[in-house]
Amino acid sequence: MLKIYVTSVPVDDQDKALNFYTKILGFIKKNEVPLGEYKWLTVVSPDEQSGVELLLEPMAFEPAKLYQQSLKEAGIPWTSFAVDDVEREFERLKVLGVEFSIPPKEAGTVKIAVLDDTCGNYIQLMQQL
Repeated sequence: MLKIYVTSVPVDDQDKALNFYTKILGFIKKNEVPLGEYKWLTVVSPDEQSGVELLLEPMAFEPAKLYQQSLKEAGIPWTSFAVDDVEREFERLKVLGVEFSIPPKEAGTVKIAVLDDTCGNYIQLMQQL
């Protein structure tokens, strides 16, 4: 049986990303292993600390930078995070200065909002209805 162990989000600055993903979004740092100029830097949900890790992957590969920029310019989120209450999370994050490209709205069987992670990506928040 296959299980997702790590997934990644590209970031333009790992330290800035760690700050945003932990202090603003509320994830917990799991691993920080120096690897030359960059590091293996992962965060996890406080509710699933043994669950899937999110790698804050440095944007060192030029074609990946172009892909990241193209997605953002098109308004497409890099990934999606589940939340229990999109409206409540939207309000909490707005107070912390987070900018949203899409405020909470229903989309079929889910409610979504899309935020700017300050590291080059749009991230979708999704609540099952």
